[in-house]
Amino acid sequence: MIRAGILAGAIASVFALAAPAAAQSFVVTNATVATGDGSEPIENGHVVVRDGQVAEVGSGAAPVGYPAIDAGGGWVTPGLVATVTSLGLWDVGAVGESNDTRAGRSPFSAALDVAPAINPNSQHVMIHRAAGITRAATVTMPSSSIFGGQGAIIDLGADGEPVTRARAFQIVALGESGARLAGGSRASAHALFRNALREADRFGRDARIPGRQSRPAESDTGDDMPLDPRLAAGNAERGDDVLLTRFDAAALVPVVRGEQRLYVLVERASDIRSVLDLKREFPRLDIVLVGASEGWLVADEIAAAGVPVIADGLDDLPERFEELASTQSNIGRMARAGVKVAINASAMENPRNLNQFAGNLVALTRVPRAAGLSWGQALAAITSVPAEISGLGGRAGVLAPGAAGDLVIWDNDPLEVGSMPVRVFIDGVEQPLDNHQSRLKERYRDLDESRLPKAYDW
Repeated sequence: MIRAGILAGAIASVFALAAPAAAQSFVVTNATVATGDGSEPIENGHVVVRDGQVAEVGSGAAPVGYPAIDAGGGWVTPGLVATVTSLGLWDVGAVGESNDTRAGRSPFSAALDVAPAINPNSQHVMIHRAAGITRAATVTMPSSSIFGGQGAIIDLGADGEPVTRARAFQIVALGESGARLAGGSRASAHALFRNALREADRFGRDARIPGRQSRPAESDTGDDMPLDPRLAAGNAERGDDVLLTRFDAAALVPVVRGEQRLYVLVERASDIRSVLDLKREFPRLDIVLVGASEGWLVADEIAAAGVPVIADGLDDLPERFEELASTQSNIGRMARAGVKVAINASAMENPRNLNQFAGNLVALTRVPRAAGLSWGQALAAITSVPAEISGLGGRAGVLAPGAAGDLVIWDNDPLEVGSMPVRVFIDGVEQPLDNHQSRLKERYRDLDESRLPKAYDW
């Protein structure tokens, strides 16, 4: 019966999907406007959206000639941007048929491309859209190998076309989880990782693309010859001493060349140092640290390397040995050292708590000897900073001329617990906020108990 109810809800959501709407032009007035760039909110502000893009942000009198939306003194922010999520990959975690977050029995790892598996009709997507999240990076996690595959950047719009950039980044585990997947030791994980990058480098140099001369074997990795890994996978000759499938090797070629970002799951300070050292051996790697619970211990080194961090917003006590130095001041201390830090949800499947985590870090500034973030920094850590890390800098996560018309109208300060989105726009199109949870809430809000069976009559 439970599964039947789940399926019924899923079917209803599919048929409720509206046809794509056209981008709108409008002005939001009478609002406290937070642009997401780290600055403080603008009182009595307005935001103009023209043909799906932000055209103007300011205070005082709003331009005329646009349909007006009165925020009623509420708050307006950019849409929230979530990083390293499983949005669109599952509906019910315990129902394997609806869960595409891991591929533990797959013969492939780095070649896994999450884009074809994303379901825009997932209740998971709808619930998070209603929470003010408009863009996200979604990916399968390492399970058959240290490599989890290629993540995609998606929008949460109700138009049936969520993927805005496929194969946007690769993810790899090099901490405790990487050690376990590689055979039981960090030494094994690093050996496997280095071998994989060298195989990919050689594969890219030997690949023959139709109409192009292959690179000589002795060429430097700095060669910028264009390569389509999907074509290369069928063209390169390989030796017998390889560990990767040809598709996995082809998928890692853009990583070795610095054309695709590499998200590295790592927590311990010493592991972070080992990852930063990889830049000496493979200088083109475009690394993003994910997790970094002990990042504050090596914050100056991370900042000097120019490596951004996606950190858990609620790490305050160690859950594993690699997190013994966890503290909720981690993000504030890294930011103080000059590290670009985005806030991640403690659980990939529930990033709707991002604004609460950001608010916690604002409150932390009032705790003696703790390190938090200013209000503007905290909002940026869930809007413009994750957008930059995701390759959407200037287009998402910020209210500025030329940016996408992703904005959220809130009933109160969005970083305060209990504040909720009132209206959500993606690319200038207002989005539906209903979902299975909201429909259940409405169903039982005013339940007529006279219709209950006798068994419920106390």
